[in-house]
Amino acid sequence: MLTQLQLRQVRCFESIRVDFAPGFNFFIGQNGQGKTSILEAACVLLRLQSQRSSNLAPLIRVGEKSFAVAGEYAQHRMEFRYSALRRKIAFDDVEQRTPAEYLRIGRVVSLANTDIELVRGGSDARRRFLDFLGVQIEPAYRATLRSYERALRSRNALLKSAQPRPREIAAYDAPLVEHGAKLGLMRARLVERLTPFALQAHVEIGGSNEALKLQFAPGNSPDFATQLVESRPQEARLRQTVIGPHRDDIPLLVDGMPAAQYASEGQQRTIALALKIAQARVFALGAGSLPLLLIDDIFGELDPARRNRLLRALPPDAQKLVTATSMSWQEEETHGPVYVLSGGRVQEKSA
Repeated sequence: MLTQLQLRQVRCFESIRVDFAPGFNFFIGQNGQGKTSILEAACVLLRLQSQRSSNLAPLIRVGEKSFAVAGEYAQHRMEFRYSALRRKIAFDDVEQRTPAEYLRIGRVVSLANTDIELVRGGSDARRRFLDFLGVQIEPAYRATLRSYERALRSRNALLKSAQPRPREIAAYDAPLVEHGAKLGLMRARLVERLTPFALQAHVEIGGSNEALKLQFAPGNSPDFATQLVESRPQEARLRQTVIGPHRDDIPLLVDGMPAAQYASEGQQRTIALALKIAQARVFALGAGSLPLLLIDDIFGELDPARRNRLLRALPPDAQKLVTATSMSWQEEETHGPVYVLSGGRVQEKSA
C-alpha cells in the first residue's frame, strides 16, 4: 500500500505531501488543479514512468530544471529525482545504480477516459498497454524492449540517411531479430494471460452477452530474419524498418466485428475498461500482487448501472486513488478520505 507521497516541482505543484488510506482515496477539484498530476506522480514513484507520457520532461514545473517524487510503499522508502542531466533512484535511503530492486515492489494499473483509444486508436496505444503490463511482471521485459528499440532507432536512422549503406544497415539485423523475437514471444504470452480475464470482465461490466475476442497479431513472421531480408526493397522505398514487433497489434472484435469500426462509444468504453480490469486481475490473481489502481475521472462519465458493475469488478482489496470534479456520483461502497485541490494545495475534507 502507498501510505505517503511527496511531490516537489511536479507540474503545477511546488511542494505537497499526501498521506493515503487503504481502499478508496478521492481527489476532488476543478479541471487544471492537478488531480491527474497526483496520480501521475504516484505512477512515476513506483514505476519510474508516466502513464500519460513516454517522456518525463513534461512533469517538471514550468521555470524549474528538475522534479522529485518520494513516498512510502509496502513499508519501503522510495525516492526518484529527475533532470535532463541526471536521474537519482533511492530505495530505503540507499541510492541505486540500477532500477531492478526498486521496480520489484510496486504494481500499477491506470484507468482513464483516454483509454478508449485502446479500442478506436492506432496500434501504438495497444502496444503501450502490453508493455506497461510486461515491464511489471516479466523480469526480462524492460531490458528486451529497450534493446529492441535501440536497434530499431539506429537502423531507421541509417535508412533515413542521405546515402544509406546496406552493410551498415545489415549490421543491425542480428540485434533486431534477436531482441525482436524475444519481445514478440513475451507479448504473445501476455495476450494469452490477459484474454480470459478480459473476456470475464467484459461480461461483468457490459452486462450483456456480446462476445469479445482478443488476438495477438505479430508484426513479423516466425522467420523474422528471412522476412527482414525480403523487405529491403520496401525499406529502401519507405526509408524505415517495415516489419518487426514495432508493428505488433491486438485486434479487438465484438461479435466477430472490428470494435474500432462497428462498436458504439459505450461498447468501446466497456472494452477498454475490461482490458484494464484484466491487467489488475493478472496482478492480483495471476501474479499474486495487488496493484495500486489510479482511476482518473471516469466514474462520473459512466451511467449508474455500468458504474456499479465496474466497482464490483475492481479488485476489492486493492488501494484506489480516484479523481473527480465532484462526489455527486458516489456509491455507498466507495467510502474513503476526500482531498480537495485548489491553487496548488491539497487539503483533506473533514467528515
